[in-house]
Amino acid sequence: MPKTRNISLLLMASAALAACTTVGPNYKGAPGVADAAAARSTFLRAPLGASNTVPASQWWTVLNDPQLDRLITMALADAPDIAIANARIAQARAGLAANRTALLPSLNVSGTAPYFNVPGGLFSADGQGGGRDSVQVYNLGFDSSWEIDLFGGTRRKIEAANARAEAAEAGLADAQVTLSAEIARAYVSLRAKQAAAAIQMRQADIDRALVGYAEERLRAGTAPAQPLAQARATLAQSEADLASTQADITVLQDQIALLVGKEPGALDAQLAGPSPIPLPPAEVALGDPATMLRNRPDVRRAERQLAAANADIGVQIANRFPKISFLGLLGLGGQSIGDIFDPSKIIGLAVPQIKWSLFDGGRTEAQVSSARGAFAEADAAYRKTVLGALQDAEGSLTRFGALRTGYGKALEGEAQARKVAELQAQRANGGTISTADALAAERQALSAALNAASQRAALTTGFVAVEKALGLGWQAGEPQK
Repeated sequence: MPKTRNISLLLMASAALAACTTVGPNYKGAPGVADAAAARSTFLRAPLGASNTVPASQWWTVLNDPQLDRLITMALADAPDIAIANARIAQARAGLAANRTALLPSLNVSGTAPYFNVPGGLFSADGQGGGRDSVQVYNLGFDSSWEIDLFGGTRRKIEAANARAEAAEAGLADAQVTLSAEIARAYVSLRAKQAAAAIQMRQADIDRALVGYAEERLRAGTAPAQPLAQARATLAQSEADLASTQADITVLQDQIALLVGKEPGALDAQLAGPSPIPLPPAEVALGDPATMLRNRPDVRRAERQLAAANADIGVQIANRFPKISFLGLLGLGGQSIGDIFDPSKIIGLAVPQIKWSLFDGGRTEAQVSSARGAFAEADAAYRKTVLGALQDAEGSLTRFGALRTGYGKALEGEAQARKVAELQAQRANGGTISTADALAAERQALSAALNAASQRAALTTGFVAVEKALGLGWQAGEPQK
C-alpha cells in the first residue's frame, strides 16, 4: 500500500509540474510592420469617390450582374481549387487531433494462448528429465503507457499544429478570394469581347459597303484603283479582327467553365447571350489599411505560420530535458482457459521510466538552432507579405483612379464621334456629301464605341484588382465552409 501511495504521489507531482512548465518562447503576436500605414484612416492612393466605410463581404454583388453572382456561387461550391484548400484544412485538423492525443494515456488490450513444446526438465530446478513437456498458457491482459509532458514539448506541438490548421483555413479564404477575382476578370473580358464582336460586325458591314462604293467609282472612272485597294485592305483587317475576337470569346467561355469546375463547353449556352459589361459603383468602399491587413488571407496565413514556427522552437528546446513515462501491465491467465476469469490469477506490473539524453553529439542544439532559423524565415516572410499587401493595395488604387479618368475620356470621345456621324448622315441625306463619307464617319463612331467598351472593361477589371488587393469576401475569424 505505501508503494502504491508513493507512485500516486509521483504521478500527481509530475502532472502538476507538467501543467505549469512549458519551455520555449511564448508567442506575443505578429511583429509591428508598417505601423505608420496601419495607423492611417485611409489609403494614400485612394481615388476620388472612395470611402473608408467597411466594404461588402461578397464584393462582386456590387457589380449588379446576376449571371456573375451565379458563376461565383457555383465555383465556391464545386471548383477544384476550393476542394484542394478544403482537403488541406482536413489534413491540418487531423494533424492537430493526433497531436492532442499525445497528452493522454494509451490503453491496449490483448489476448494470447501460446503453446510450448520443450525438452523435458527444462523448467525443473535440477534440469533432470526426459522426453518433452507441453504447456498451454492462456492470457488476457491490458497495458497502458503515458509520457508526461513535463516541459511542454507536446503542448508546443499542439500549439504549432493549431496554428497550422488556422493557416490552412486562411489558405481556403485566399483561394476563395483569388478564385472569385479570376472569375470576375474572365467574365468581364468575355462581355467586353462580345460587345467588341457586335461592333466589329457592324464595322465589317460598313467596310463591305465602302468597298462597293469604291468599285462603282472605279468603274465610272471617277476614282483611281488606290481607294478600292485601301477599302479592301480595311475590310480584310476588320474580318480578321472579328475572327480573332470570336476565338477569344470561345476561349474565355472555356476558361470560366474551368474556373467553375466544369468541362469546356458546359457553360456556352449560359454565356452566349449578350449582356452589358459590368460597371463598378460610383462610390467604392475601401475601409482602411489596418482593416485590410487584418482581412487579407495571405497576411493571416503568414501570421499563423509565424506562430507555428515560434511553437516549433519550444518543441525542440523540450528535447534538452528529461522525459518521464509510465508503463502499466495488468493481466489474468494460467494454464487453463478458466484462469483468465480467476481474480486470484491477476498479474500487475508498473514501470516508471525516466530518460534523458545527456550527450547526443550536439543534435538537439542543432535542431533548436534550425527551429530558430525557421522562425526568422517565417518572420521575414510575414514582413514581406504585409509590405507586399500594402503595395498591392496602393498600386491597384492608383491604376483604378487612372482607369476611371480614361473611361470618362473614352465616353467623351464616343459622344463626339457619334455627334459627327449624325451630322454627316444629315448632310448625306441633304445631298451635300456622299453616302460613303457618311459611312466613314459612322465607322469612326464605331471605333470610338469600341474604345469606350474596352475602357469600361478595363475599369471594371481594375475594380476587381482593388477588391482582390483588399482581400475581401471573408472577414478574419468568419467560419469557413
